[in-house]
Amino acid sequence: LDWDRLPLRVTSEPTDWPRDPDRPPLAGVSGFGWSGTNAHVVVQGYPPTRGAGGVPAEPWPVGTARTITVSLPKPVEPEWPSGGRLGAREARFLPLSGKSEAALRELASRYRDWMDQRAGDLASGEAGQALLSDMAWTAGTGRSRFGWRAGVVFRDAVSLRDGLARVAEPEDHAGTGFAEEPPPKVAFVFTGQASQWVGMGADLYASEPVVRAVLDRCDRLLRAERGRSLLDAMFGRGPEPPDLDDPVWKQPAIYALECSLTALWSSLGIAPAVVLGHSLGEIAAAQAAGIFSLEDGLRFAAVRGELIGALPGEGAMAAIFAPRPVVAAAVEEQNSRSPGPGLSVAADNGAHQAVSGPAAEVETLLAQFEDQEVRVRRLRKSPAYHSGMLDPALDDLEAAFDDIEVARPSLPFVSNLTGRVLDDGESLDGTYWRRQTRETVEFRRAVGTLAELGVGAVVEIGPHAVLGPMVSLAWPEPEGRGGGNGAPAVLSSLRRPSRETPEDVPDAFAAAAARAWEIGLPVAFSGLFAGEARRRVALPGYPFQRERHWIDRTKRRRSRASHPLLGTRHESASGEISFETELAPDDPRWLGDHRVFERLVVPGALYGAMTVSAGGAGTAGPLEIADFQLHSPLILPEDDPESGGERVRKVQVVLDAAGDEAGRRVRVLSQGDVQEDWTLHAEASVVPGSPERDPAPPPDLEALKAGLASEDVPAYYRAKGGVGIALGPSFRTLKALWSGP
Repeated sequence: LDWDRLPLRVTSEPTDWPRDPDRPPLAGVSGFGWSGTNAHVVVQGYPPTRGAGGVPAEPWPVGTARTITVSLPKPVEPEWPSGGRLGAREARFLPLSGKSEAALRELASRYRDWMDQRAGDLASGEAGQALLSDMAWTAGTGRSRFGWRAGVVFRDAVSLRDGLARVAEPEDHAGTGFAEEPPPKVAFVFTGQASQWVGMGADLYASEPVVRAVLDRCDRLLRAERGRSLLDAMFGRGPEPPDLDDPVWKQPAIYALECSLTALWSSLGIAPAVVLGHSLGEIAAAQAAGIFSLEDGLRFAAVRGELIGALPGEGAMAAIFAPRPVVAAAVEEQNSRSPGPGLSVAADNGAHQAVSGPAAEVETLLAQFEDQEVRVRRLRKSPAYHSGMLDPALDDLEAAFDDIEVARPSLPFVSNLTGRVLDDGESLDGTYWRRQTRETVEFRRAVGTLAELGVGAVVEIGPHAVLGPMVSLAWPEPEGRGGGNGAPAVLSSLRRPSRETPEDVPDAFAAAAARAWEIGLPVAFSGLFAGEARRRVALPGYPFQRERHWIDRTKRRRSRASHPLLGTRHESASGEISFETELAPDDPRWLGDHRVFERLVVPGALYGAMTVSAGGAGTAGPLEIADFQLHSPLILPEDDPESGGERVRKVQVVLDAAGDEAGRRVRVLSQGDVQEDWTLHAEASVVPGSPERDPAPPPDLEALKAGLASEDVPAYYRAKGGVGIALGPSFRTLKALWSGP
């Protein structure tokens, strides 16, 4: 070997470890055994500790990249002058995975044991929370990812233990999922108006640098134009915050929040393959597709809100749970009697239709359907979107788009105006947004387009879980498949708090990320810890599901001198010759092909073969078998529940000592165990020196077949099976068959 040219050195004395600033220390240790067994272990070092005396290793910074993606083509630099210091994340999730469901559940049990061993550390306030965070980060960034998965959402040790119990208990099949391979195609679906609530996104703003970067940027723009804070309206801050239900603030607030959620998902490595927006949500969907910038979209949403908020008259919206033709006919009939702008079908959402128009006329229509016992629901504080009441604002709305630079979408954009993917010749210019604001939202048709595109997961981008259930209900039924409509997995980024589930607010995004992990989406765990410094900790080992493949019983081994059929030969002083062997259900293997009334019965021909073989061992020259008799069947026991495996029978073939001219007697006997008596199965006489007979002339097969009919050989064997004789391949030796009276 030319050692001078090789990048290798054989060390013969203690040597300093070579340091590489771009990676931690890495080494391979090989072991070679004399038996041919080789082992290789890869060892990776950890950064140096901050000192002696058990001081923990210095935390590694996580997620400190300078660029935060707001939309796919346009990066945004993080800035947070208005929000102050980032707070701790209230909810996290622990990613678990295994190669089988059993392994996954055992892994959850091991984590519970891990918590028991560290009960004192976990009870120590902030230090305990830091240990749990280190645990989740180590599991996410340092463990392999297998098909069976569970994402356990937790806030503290108590909630983590409860979540692990739900995964570990075998009778509870909840909490586990199987990751698809390849991952499902993802659609981002953006929620429209009426989804807002005071405080939406506040927890994410407090803890997620990506969310804060986008919202602060939007807040600065509107603060400069209006002199008031968008964040005050969203979070209800200050003595007299702006009214979030006012379209003037509601529309830019929903847009800004949805852009920040898009950026947050992107920081986790999850980007949409297709986007769809519902009404107002289509503005954020267009920004996510790179059609215009974050600022241009915000300005347009703000102008749209101002124009709609300034419209005269009292408008209203409501949902009617009836088919579109029924609702459309009722709207048309009522409009024929109305002198004003009338009602409109604002959205076809599949399971229900949204109607819009003057408040009094909406109430009249709802009363009509309620009389027919049709379910209706009034939408809170909703102007008459997508109705004739918006007509006075449409010219100014279209003109507001004159100065906005519009690009081609960077990914499939499903229009809620047409319900299909935007064509190459179509542009989202002012004319488009005029029609989009006024005409019916074709949401049901758009959901059908998502199905046609092969979408397998829907991430709802918005303040509350509004569109997810609508997607599931509107998902088209697959052709030729029953038992459900095959709707995709739905992940809701945020949820509005309620009296029953106030904890859903901080847990919602962590739960959505956990669900993304469970269905196989490529979660980048560093994004879940952006802005933090974490350290690796020792975690439970993987519960390998070991399966033994030992042979259940010792196969008999015949010596080279033994007979292949009869076994070992023994001779007695009195001239008796005996052979001993064993028979088992799978040895010889062809025994399993001979079953009578579902029992494995040794075929009579085997006794004949044994008799001939034993007789030939004691007689020279030709011989004849006479008086062959079958006394009892030899039935081989198969699965024995008491012994836990297969059983064998000892078989002896005994050739009596030489006697008179009548020949020597041959007996075939068997015994199950030493306590059992020997059973006689067959016996015969072996007569030596039989006279030669003249050979019979060969039969004329063609003449024999002439008067017979050809039969179906498989049918013959099926007929045998019908009377209890099941013959396997080894006993199906007939190639052709003819029969007659």
